[in-house]
Amino acid sequence: MKIFAAGLATETNTFSPIPTSIADFTTTRARDLDIEHPDFGIWGLFGGWRNAALAQGDEFVFSLMAFAQPAGITVRSAYELLRNEIIADLCAAGTVDVVLLNLHGAMIAHGYDCCEEDFIGRVRDQVGGDTVIAVELDLHCHLSAALLAHADIVITYKEYPHVDVNARAVELFDLAMRTKRREIRPTMALFDCRMMGLYPTSNPAMRGFVTLLAATEKRERVLSVSLVHGFPWGDVPHGGTKVLVVTDDDPALAQALASQLGRELFARRYEIGFDSRPMHEALTLALAQESTPVVVADQSDNAGAGAPADATFALRWLLEHRASDVAMAIFYDPQVVKIAKAAGAGATAKVRLRGKMGTASGDPLDLEVRVLAIKEDYWHPFPQQTGPPTLWPLGDIVALSCAGIDIVVSSERSQCFCPSIFTDCGIDPTKKRLLVLKSFQHFYGAFAPIAARVIYMAAPGAVVPIIKQIPYERFDITDRFPWADEPGSLK
Repeated sequence: MKIFAAGLATETNTFSPIPTSIADFTTTRARDLDIEHPDFGIWGLFGGWRNAALAQGDEFVFSLMAFAQPAGITVRSAYELLRNEIIADLCAAGTVDVVLLNLHGAMIAHGYDCCEEDFIGRVRDQVGGDTVIAVELDLHCHLSAALLAHADIVITYKEYPHVDVNARAVELFDLAMRTKRREIRPTMALFDCRMMGLYPTSNPAMRGFVTLLAATEKRERVLSVSLVHGFPWGDVPHGGTKVLVVTDDDPALAQALASQLGRELFARRYEIGFDSRPMHEALTLALAQESTPVVVADQSDNAGAGAPADATFALRWLLEHRASDVAMAIFYDPQVVKIAKAAGAGATAKVRLRGKMGTASGDPLDLEVRVLAIKEDYWHPFPQQTGPPTLWPLGDIVALSCAGIDIVVSSERSQCFCPSIFTDCGIDPTKKRLLVLKSFQHFYGAFAPIAARVIYMAAPGAVVPIIKQIPYERFDITDRFPWADEPGSLK
């Protein structure tokens, strides 16, 4: 059997002022990899697919994995260039039995409301109907029946934070192999929950729902169940929260279960979201806590949802209130990184820290800082439940100290995933009173074990965490929660 694998992913915030160009993609190609390394690259799931294929005596052909940090609409030529390269590799591979794709599901380019639908459709045109196409998506995807029509199997992550990327890849591989061997015949059904929101699986009500999904998968003829959370900052008609069920040759069961689970989620709608507090309230509460460290998530400046990650609002507040024993990460400011590197570790320097990407970033801060550490070509790990962590390129990073506040700054934009961003710079996060992280939820898996408390903060910024404040123009909010308490279609 010949197995072909590729990936192309970004998450498009249609409200973001930052265009996503070809230069923004970190692209790993087959020729870039040490194919003998068990993980061969920054995306461990491809190493897992390769090893599983070789273990059963199959041929494995890897094309490329291209990923860009979430930002604004992708430049059309960038999407088409990467798409066409993968299709060319697929053509060069000859007849393939299975195609495994790692995509996001919320990639939008000029001329393409759904890049994944276009891409999977072109893959299908290339390989024909006999080849199995299996797709792994981020749960913050936009999912439509048109996309499902091109694929044999689609599954999404179950966890938010996404610590099950590798686990879902193993599941997808198994389902794809069983499909090709004609042991199963996947049939898929989608149910629109008439909701838009953000649902952390660390929340007890959501944890219970994920447990329900897993229990449903144990039922006869049920192959996979996914909850599509949706991506709130992607303004497209096919957005929103949905349930996807894959059964073995039983479309009626798939539709019935998708409807049942979707209605159950809707019944929990007031229990499953974030408790995001205004900045003054969140930081005041955090500084009042006796047990430390307290983790505050600066959700509004999360690069992982397309924010610039250079907002100064929280830092300004902390300086004005003379807070100390604080550490913050990760500010995006290439110029400050350049100045700190020139000054050198241990030196003092005057810097103007970001606040440069627009009104949502706040005003720049003029600071006198001491350079604590410099790390070049730094890769930031996102730990997973199983397998190796996913690694994210930050370019060069520097740690700065100013008036009792330690600040990690990067030359490439990324959210904060793991305490190693501090420890690698000689900062002990467990000794801090307060940790302020530019992240929405992906920090949780690695930081929760050391946190005395986690507080979610809705500071000013580019990524509004209050769903009803998002200024949609194309996504229809009529008869949909939270705008409508009980949509007529679900009564």
